Amino acid sequence: MTSRLKKGPSCTQTQPMKTLVALLASWLLVSCSDKTGLTGTTEITTWQGAKKGAVSITFDDGSINQFRQAIPILNRLGFDGTFFIITGNIPGSEFVGKFVGRPIQDLIAESAVMPTNDANFFERASAVGYLDIPGAVDLHTRAGTLFEQGKKQEAYTVIDEGFAAARLKTVGLKPRQAQDGGITWPEIVEFARQGHEFANHTVTHPRLAALDEPNLLYEIEKGKEELLHHLGSYHTFSAECPYGTENERVMDYALKIHPALRNRMPEPFLEELNRWNDMDPGTSAKPYVQWQRGALADTPMELMKSWIDTVVQNDNVWLVLVFHGVDGVGWEAIPHEELDEYFSYIKQNEDRLWVDTFGNVARYMRERMNGKVQSNVEADVITVELTHTLDPEIYTLPLTIRTYVDDDWKTIAIRQGSEEKQLIPDEDARGMYVQYQAVPNGGPITIRSRR
Repeated sequence: MTSRLKKGPSCTQTQPMKTLVALLASWLLVSCSDKTGLTGTTEITTWQGAKKGAVSITFDDGSINQFRQAIPILNRLGFDGTFFIITGNIPGSEFVGKFVGRPIQDLIAESAVMPTNDANFFERASAVGYLDIPGAVDLHTRAGTLFEQGKKQEAYTVIDEGFAAARLKTVGLKPRQAQDGGITWPEIVEFARQGHEFANHTVTHPRLAALDEPNLLYEIEKGKEELLHHLGSYHTFSAECPYGTENERVMDYALKIHPALRNRMPEPFLEELNRWNDMDPGTSAKPYVQWQRGALADTPMELMKSWIDTVVQNDNVWLVLVFHGVDGVGWEAIPHEELDEYFSYIKQNEDRLWVDTFGNVARYMRERMNGKVQSNVEADVITVELTHTLDPEIYTLPLTIRTYVDDDWKTIAIRQGSEEKQLIPDEDARGMYVQYQAVPNGGPITIRSRR
């Protein structure tokens, strides 16, 4: 029997930025010079597993019941979470909170003759939280909050209050130490081994917008360095600057240190709706929407479940859930029973939802939007090349690929590198196809008919 021979069509997928708004379909299609049929046409699906939407479950601050109560629930349901941790709070950390700058007595002496102003605010706001006076950390937080609200003079007044208190007695700096009774690095290493992502939430959780450059960099860079030392480079991909800040100066620094911030990920293909944004994610014209929702202690369960319903009603929404305290420990603590009910509801919709870490979803979107697929058909073999020009050390997440095949292909062998799988093709309104996972820049993918 002679195999039917086809000339090899060349099918290429690219992502020209000027056409992004037009990419509203669920599939990212390739152009193909084969005019005789779909065979060889290859697509990268919008989400891993060709799901309708994506969900990332994230926790901030690293309070103890996130690990004692929430992680067992996630593990039981098979979900990996993302934990933005304050690295200086963990026993055994090399880097703890400290003021980086001139001798504190010089700052205190200057404050007696010069009020806080535009020229010295960042330096003093960086130091005030370490003054050995009552409520020092609160003074820093209050001043930073006012500053971000545009209330500069009120912020300056708070700083002056702190330094005035310091001048009443001879004080120095009060370093911040790790907290006893919290999570430990060996435990975190084990949780990371289970699949959870641990990400940078700075060394001490300050108001970064109120810090001068040396202290701002210390907080972000040393938090990253601590994660690298204990967990490896995979866990240095993501970060969340405290208080959800979107201060432009802070974002400029932080985006140079971490590839992905929950605060801000400026991409032409991504609509970012933060926790305070009321826009309906389904109205966005962009290929992807990162929709953040923050569940508080009094958030109704029906509302939380409606967020999941919204994701499955669209094709391009990435729901990023933000939690803090659990079982009375931490800010806006939620009982673990409610987390169990809510995560179980997500599990009920898992056939339509891709649930993964913040970092993995961010990687997938970037790989897909910067990806290129080229396919060639010869007889009963389709060869697919999947590539991107992103950093090959960072962006190695497998993508979900769909390749259309001849109607008479009954059993299919797919190989990339040394791994081969046998698959039965599926069918949609367009024709027969095979769906599989492939690693970008991982070498050619061969698809063979076993009919």
